[in-house]
Amino acid sequence: MSISRWCRCVLVAALAAAAACGAPSERTAGASAAATGFTDAVRRSDGGRACALLAPRTREELEQSERTTCDRAVLQEQLPAGATVRGVDVYGDRARVLLSGDTLFLARFPSGWKVVAAGCTPRPERPYDCTVEGG
Repeated sequence: MSISRWCRCVLVAALAAAAACGAPSERTAGASAAATGFTDAVRRSDGGRACALLAPRTREELEQSERTTCDRAVLQEQLPAGATVRGVDVYGDRARVLLSGDTLFLARFPSGWKVVAAGCTPRPERPYDCTVEGG
């Protein structure tokens, strides 16, 4: 499923689940920690750490589109400096983390939560527009 389609599904699920209980705290905390770890690494210009927190396909897509190594490419993207977590929505093995200044989408892998899209801005009636995303 493409990230745009997945973002649309997350938004529909978020609206449908608005009155329901939140995700278990360990999944919410894990997604939040991965998202803030990623943005902290970018803010500190630690491309290696930021890339370690990217999903494999997102990392590959970034390297191919920028024609350089991930640790250089992720810093060239000039991603927003989202710092404070404003909200976390977890649906199974997918999550959306709303930060001050940015929205990130994550997926849970055997090694933990990884960023599948970053630098995402909402668009009315359309999927998020993301600076960094896996195909």
